Amino acid sequence: MLLAMAQLPHYTIFPLGDAAATIDFGNVIDESINRHVLSLFHSFNENRIPGITELVPAYSSLTVYYDIMTIRRRYPLYKSAFDSVKEIITEKIAEPFKESAFKGEFVKIPVCYDAEFALDANELFRTKKINRDDLIRIHSSKTYTVYMLGFLPGFSYMGIVDDEIVMPRKVNPRARVEAGSVGIAGYQTGIYPLPSPGGWQIIGRTPLRLFNADNSDFTLLKPGDQVQFYSISKDEFNSY
Repeated sequence: MLLAMAQLPHYTIFPLGDAAATIDFGNVIDESINRHVLSLFHSFNENRIPGITELVPAYSSLTVYYDIMTIRRRYPLYKSAFDSVKEIITEKIAEPFKESAFKGEFVKIPVCYDAEFALDANELFRTKKINRDDLIRIHSSKTYTVYMLGFLPGFSYMGIVDDEIVMPRKVNPRARVEAGSVGIAGYQTGIYPLPSPGGWQIIGRTPLRLFNADNSDFTLLKPGDQVQFYSISKDEFNSY
């Protein structure tokens, strides 16, 4: 299917620092907009513009990093590098391009929801009037879209969480959250790939490695992947 600018949601392009431009479709969590972002990401990647160094997709935006000197050499000097890149992006978006045929992987992720790993579960139980069995059933019953990676290498922002277990971020973040910890923040769920400070509500832990510097892919999950969690016991967790 071919898409053109007229079919895309309204967007703006603004500078992000000295050497990046962001194409922004609004501050929303919307799977259809995220598909547009990924379509642009793959289209730009397949037809890389000289001077563009990196492309970073997010929930509803695509950030385009560029080398200022390369852009200034290739395009009129009376324009700033950002103005040149903005013009290039606008022209490219106006051209018909294929909606991404990219299909993310379907990934099943084991989670131990035992109290030892579910550090914030009791708060969730009190707030939502549910029990551990309810939490496991609700959290593991949906298939989540990986919208973006960020914060830490391989940290996966996924959604959308069922209303029954939606919880805000913690008022006072923890100084350390262990790698593999599965958390909830608003309508998002995610997994900490490395030990880190963090304010998400921790409901369990997976034994899988989300980030591996020795692996050519580096991260277990990528934007566009579909994820389903399933419950395991502590013995199963320890056997990985």
